[in-house]
Amino acid sequence: MEGLVTRSTGKWYTVLLDNGKYMACRIKGKFRLGKFKLTNPIAVGDHVWVEPETGQDTGMITKLHPRQNYVLRQSTRKRHFMHLIAANIDQACLVVTIQNPALKPGFIDRFLLTTEMHNIPSYIIVNKLDIYTEEDLQVYAGIKALYNRIGYETLLVSAETGEGVEEVKALLKDKISLFSGHSGVGKSSLVNAIETDLDIATQIISDYSGKGMHTTTYAQMHQLSFGGQLIDTPGIKEMGFINMEPMDVAHNFREIFEFSKNCKYADCLHHNEPDCAVKSAVESNDISILRYQSYLSVLEDVQDQNYWERQTDW
Repeated sequence: MEGLVTRSTGKWYTVLLDNGKYMACRIKGKFRLGKFKLTNPIAVGDHVWVEPETGQDTGMITKLHPRQNYVLRQSTRKRHFMHLIAANIDQACLVVTIQNPALKPGFIDRFLLTTEMHNIPSYIIVNKLDIYTEEDLQVYAGIKALYNRIGYETLLVSAETGEGVEEVKALLKDKISLFSGHSGVGKSSLVNAIETDLDIATQIISDYSGKGMHTTTYAQMHQLSFGGQLIDTPGIKEMGFINMEPMDVAHNFREIFEFSKNCKYADCLHHNEPDCAVKSAVESNDISILRYQSYLSVLEDVQDQNYWERQTDW
């Protein structure tokens, strides 16, 4: 039997079978993603073959259809493992906030790097409009200008008041959409505002740390009444990239890749190399200094990880 994985809770997966029924399944055998070990070999959005267990209401996932795309991050618990966030999506929506918790542009850039590698259209949704001051709105205007300039649409919404929610619903209609973001940005509240019948649990921000607490504990696909599917995922703390080489980073920052065509050296990493068109573009403000700093930060992480991987191999 064939089906679609709609929920991943660790060892168990919920699969929507072609006959319209749901079945709880486990994995039979080992699944890898190239050379990488995975903490969760199957992801929500995967198309699989299922073998029902004799005399049980459960099944075994025995085979995986080739993936159209996927979003991947380094596991926070197992340094040498990768974690699949979702697979076979039409678009990704990163939910962020200007305050409560504070905006982290570097995290936005790291998330966009993961989706850019697979040509996944991505959107930045800034939630909690209802609490923002004039100064916060000026910050939003700067973020919107920065990312719109390089082709990423930015939306301003309030899950609390409903402002901007219809615009998000129009974006999601008839698409398979990944919803992701830090804990505490109101992702679950926004999903509830988009689809009121879901009633997903929400929590407030911790007064002590100013950070969010996980409310979504596993990835799950929700059917949208107005058409489409939304994959809600647990909050992401950080993004690591043991799956990347330095040139992957250079090629997947959109504007950096565009200007790199004019660099003197084909393998230029836009750091210390001479006659670098990217560094010239930063100086002329054709590339945002914020994006360039994010690029250098990720590049350094990837180079450090690759160095220590080589030491381990020795």
